[in-house]
Amino acid sequence: MKYIITLLSLVCLFQACQQPTERMEGFEVHGIDVSRHQYLINWDTVAIQPIDFVFMKATEGEELVDRHFKHNWETVKSKGIKRGAYHFFHPTLSPLQQATNFINTVPLEYGDLPPVIDFEVTNGASDTTVINRLQSWISLVEKYYQVRPIIYTNQKLYKRYIASNFDDHIIWMARYNTSAPTMMENKKWHFWQYGNRGTVKGIKGDVDLNVFNGSYLELEKICHSPSAALAE
Repeated sequence: MKYIITLLSLVCLFQACQQPTERMEGFEVHGIDVSRHQYLINWDTVAIQPIDFVFMKATEGEELVDRHFKHNWETVKSKGIKRGAYHFFHPTLSPLQQATNFINTVPLEYGDLPPVIDFEVTNGASDTTVINRLQSWISLVEKYYQVRPIIYTNQKLYKRYIASNFDDHIIWMARYNTSAPTMMENKKWHFWQYGNRGTVKGIKGDVDLNVFNGSYLELEKICHSPSAALAE
């Protein structure tokens, strides 16, 4: 019976990921996240739609740089959309080299969203290794930019690795569901990636859709700023 329930859960999750993602109502601030998989984006068209922020893939591992990052990063700023950059993290690789890859790629400026560590794989590393290397990357990036990174993850990894270990971080949760993410000890989620098959004019194919748990003014308050940097 337990096997059947697990199988049915996986089938439901697969079907949810295959259904077109409808815009989530009831939130003031909406955003998307993109990478090379969205190819060349027409940001002029995107900018006239109700999109408040964009997270974009910058780097992965020790050497990979997303081939569309530079164009996306520079163009989004000129359109007046809040921008953020993320690094796809591999726990089995050097956190120093991964942090260096990100730092050498992303020219973070005041007004940008904090850097993001995209944590969605463990690559078979032990729990201790995962936590220690996450902390190493985060510490290196925070020291360089003088702003605490955002952690992107899913419910399963959050409960196992992030809760109780990184409680002072902004959490961006992936949960493809109409129900909001559940957090430990009544903690607040800040960003919610609620689907991966959204449609946005100016972008070919599917795109991830997100909301921010707060007002636009609150979004601005978490962005990189001189006052925030001095307070660290």
